[in-house]
Amino acid sequence: MMEKTLIAVIGPTAIGKTNMAIKLAQYFKTEIISADSRQFYQEMEIGTAVPSPEGLGMVPHHFIQHKSIFESYSVGDFEKEAIAKLNRLFKSNDVVVIVGGSGLYMDAVVNGLDDFPDISEEIRTNLILEQQHKGLPYLQEKLKVLDPVYHKTVDLSNAHRVIRALEICIGTNKPYSSFLSKKKKSRSFKTIYVGLHAERTLIYKRINLRVDKMLEAGLLKEVKKLEEHKHLNALQTVGYKELFLYLEGRCSLNEAVEEIKKNTRRFAKRQLTWYRKNQNILWVDQNADLTTVIAKLHITGRP
Repeated sequence: MMEKTLIAVIGPTAIGKTNMAIKLAQYFKTEIISADSRQFYQEMEIGTAVPSPEGLGMVPHHFIQHKSIFESYSVGDFEKEAIAKLNRLFKSNDVVVIVGGSGLYMDAVVNGLDDFPDISEEIRTNLILEQQHKGLPYLQEKLKVLDPVYHKTVDLSNAHRVIRALEICIGTNKPYSSFLSKKKKSRSFKTIYVGLHAERTLIYKRINLRVDKMLEAGLLKEVKKLEEHKHLNALQTVGYKELFLYLEGRCSLNEAVEEIKKNTRRFAKRQLTWYRKNQNILWVDQNADLTTVIAKLHITGRP
């Protein structure tokens, strides 16, 4: 019997992970788990590059727009639900594909999360109020004082991550980074990473083009519908927060669009930094054909 295998398709944003995941899932006659935390929410479609209806129709996808921005949904919740889903899928499939650019969410499925103590909800509530009244930079500086180690590695533009780290620091009087043991949990499957790569200039060109296409597809209209809820964690993300500033009259539309492109390029750089820590990635060119990728996988047998 073939060993149960999870194929993890990774790479910087806009490089073509979705298309590759669909091709692999079709080849192995299997299904796809999305580990893109931005695509979980029903109200966010254009700005999160949710797969097209055609793509979703080609292969069964899971964890795409299954939550509302009004629901609380953590990486821990995702880990539990994704593992439960994988256990069910592996009963009838030897291979399952997982895809996404959220390194933390991918790691949660493959390796498991570190264990953190329970923290009073009041601490989180107070931090969210501080963000609303004093701004994210205030919380970033607070994290720098309480945990300078994590401050150097966390995505500081991600309010949810900054607040999560701070609530642990405040609730335990210990740095958040001291709880990061990096011990792997045992899984009932093996994981093979397939990474798509390209020259940085090409990645940036694809990012700029994708942002332009999002605007053409109605991103601004989507953001306007969500403006009254802009304080929610789910909306503290690239493509939305910049256009909220435009709608507040704090910048021009052109400036907002350029900020989206710049911040997306920065996000791609952070993704590449995250991937460098993983020595087990099988890198292929973003234009590689399916035959080349399959040959690299060395998976014998086909469901």
